Amino acid sequence: MALLDRHAIIEKNATLLLAASLVVVSVGGIVEIAPLFYLENTIETVEGMRPYTPLELAGRDIFVREGCYVCHSQMIRPMRDEVERYGHYSLAAESMYDHPFQWGSKRTGPDLARVGGRYSDDWHVQHLTDPQSMVPESIMPPYGFLRDRQLDGRYIGDLMATHRAVGVPYTDEMIANARADFMAQIDPMSDGYDALEARYVVDPNPDDDIELRYTVKASNPDGQPGISEMDALVIYLQMLGTLVDFSTFTPDASR
Repeated sequence: MALLDRHAIIEKNATLLLAASLVVVSVGGIVEIAPLFYLENTIETVEGMRPYTPLELAGRDIFVREGCYVCHSQMIRPMRDEVERYGHYSLAAESMYDHPFQWGSKRTGPDLARVGGRYSDDWHVQHLTDPQSMVPESIMPPYGFLRDRQLDGRYIGDLMATHRAVGVPYTDEMIANARADFMAQIDPMSDGYDALEARYVVDPNPDDDIELRYTVKASNPDGQPGISEMDALVIYLQMLGTLVDFSTFTPDASR
C-alpha cells in the first residue's frame, strides 16, 4: 500500500511525472541505440536489392500520397501464419531505400510486401478502378481517377537527387538519364529499355525481369499513348517483393 501511495504522488504531479518519464525513455533509448554504434552495418547485404527505377519511384510517391500504407503494410512478420499467407518474412534490406518505409501500423487489407507478380497488370488496373469488382468484400475506395492524371517525368531527376542526399545510391548517370529511363520503362520494346535494364538490373536476364515489365498503358485525353499515375502505381506494386530470390537466400548466421 505504501508503494501505491508513493506512485500516486508521481501521478498527481505533472512535472514529476514528466521528469520520471524522460528518465525511463532515456534509459530505454540508450540501451537500444548505443549498441548500434558498435556494429559495422545494421543491415546485411542482400543480393538483388537495388534502388527504385524512376517510374517505380514515382509510383511509390503516389502510393504514399494516397495513404495506401494506412490499410496495407509492407512488412511480413516472422511468424508461421504470416509466412504461410504472404510469403518469406520481410528483410531489413528490402526497406533500405525507402524514405519513409512502408511498414504500416495495421492491416485493413492484405500485406503487400510480396504482391509483385502475383496478379496481372490488368488485374491491378481493374482492382484500383473498381475494387469490389475483383474483391466483393473489399471496403477500399476506387482510384480510377489515377488513369486520367498524366505524368511526364519532368522533375524525376530532382526527386532522385533528393533521395541520393539521404543515402540512396543513385549515380550521376542514373540521375542524368532519369527522364529517359522514366519514359522507357513503360515499353519493353522501346529503344531505351536495354539501357534502363543495364543501369538498374544486376546481370539482366530476359526471362526474369518482371520488376521492369509492364504493358498496360492508359491514354491521354486526346487518345495518344501516355504515362498515367495508374501506370506508375502498378509498376511500383509489380516490383514489390521481386528483387530478392528467396529460393537461394540464406540468412547471415554471423549476425
